[in-house]
Amino acid sequence: MLRSGVHYFPVAWPVFWGLAVLFVLVAGVVAARILRFASASMGLGPKTMLAVLLLSLLGSYINIPIAYWPERQVSTAEEVIYFGIRYVIPVIHEWPATVLAVNVGGAVIPTVLSLYLIVRNNLYGLGIVAIAIVATACNLLAKPEPGLGIAEPVFVPPLITAVTAVMLSRRYAGPLAYASGSLGTLIGADLLNLGKIQGLGAPIASIGGAGTFDGIFITSLLAVIYAGVFAPADLGPTRAYRSG
Repeated sequence: MLRSGVHYFPVAWPVFWGLAVLFVLVAGVVAARILRFASASMGLGPKTMLAVLLLSLLGSYINIPIAYWPERQVSTAEEVIYFGIRYVIPVIHEWPATVLAVNVGGAVIPTVLSLYLIVRNNLYGLGIVAIAIVATACNLLAKPEPGLGIAEPVFVPPLITAVTAVMLSRRYAGPLAYASGSLGTLIGADLLNLGKIQGLGAPIASIGGAGTFDGIFITSLLAVIYAGVFAPADLGPTRAYRSG
């Protein structure tokens, strides 16, 4: 049976509202050309793009359990501070195991959209290279954090993704940034470190959740900006709306 404690926002309220403010700032340019060109470049209408970003933010509350690992000792701290960011760890009493879960907003939605962008823009080769670069960097910088799981500096994925995407392809910088930033972080920071989670005393180890969600979400916002800035001139507003 699922327990209510498995669902929680992966970051503390000040950080969550900070991410929400970033989302509002991006949403505020709906009427601007940058978002219309961005939607054309990424193959999504402006409203659809904003809806996906909002669902990612709200979906971060939902964790889907996929495995249970026995733990001898479980931390019950409410918050864990890592690189100045407060991550939320739910208070759970008599929790006999670490729950391995997949975060909807930080893993499921980004993965589906990333695969769509790669296929739609035929970014198979560039996508593999970009994802490999981001995944390698994230894996090297990811650190097992007692009580939290696997974490990394919040701005690492966005910065590495920005340089990688722009260097590999200015035309497809937007979709390439979103795909490599999302999948690279999930693979490098979370999936390649699953073996280190057991024994950290984390009640819930969420793939794409606490420790990596904020980096993935910021990357997705930056991807929208890249797409709008570097979108080819032939992708006009009319095509943008038809694409979504």
